Amino acid sequence: MLTIGVLALQGDVSEHIEAVKNAAKKLHKDVAVISVREKKDLAGLDALIMPGGESTTFYKLCQRAGIFEGMKKIPNILGTCAGAIMLSKNAQNKTKDQVTLQLMDIEVARNAYGRQNESFEADIKTSLGAMHAIFIRAPKITRVGKNVRVLAEYNNEILACEEEVSPVRSSASNGAKGNYYLALAFHPELTTTLFHEYFLRRILAV
Repeated sequence: MLTIGVLALQGDVSEHIEAVKNAAKKLHKDVAVISVREKKDLAGLDALIMPGGESTTFYKLCQRAGIFEGMKKIPNILGTCAGAIMLSKNAQNKTKDQVTLQLMDIEVARNAYGRQNESFEADIKTSLGAMHAIFIRAPKITRVGKNVRVLAEYNNEILACEEEVSPVRSSASNGAKGNYYLALAFHPELTTTLFHEYFLRRILAV
């Protein structure tokens, strides 16, 4: 059984939990979903989902909870909106005390689609199929590394992408799986389970 943690410090926590449960049901897989609020909640996780929220306070909340460094060790991470910013190796327009996990080879501009009152919805095409997307204080993925695969675009701008990071080669790493990261600029948990299903498939390799 997979154990998926949803970072429960801010954002659409319950929506992501329900999306994972529904995705697992559609895939006929046994998946345990837990809320992550403190260091002990990270133990034994197969994957972590980081919801949206206030990106400027994300780092502070994770530091206060004592989980920031531990999050870097989770092998599979899905980040939506502010979660995508947290995954990125570089964030534009960040405050001087804002720090990201620097795990995924992407650059993200925070609040690039506008502030809260400029939130919008759009029908988009993705490699998983067409879907309705909701953008709330959404960031823009402005650059992706050579090993990052784009999964969705809208008006020639990247909305979703993924990266597999191979393990460091050594005699001890033979057969070891690498890390997998999935970043989305919008909120899939509000309209569809397609990306949660895809995330589970990639972890399960089904």
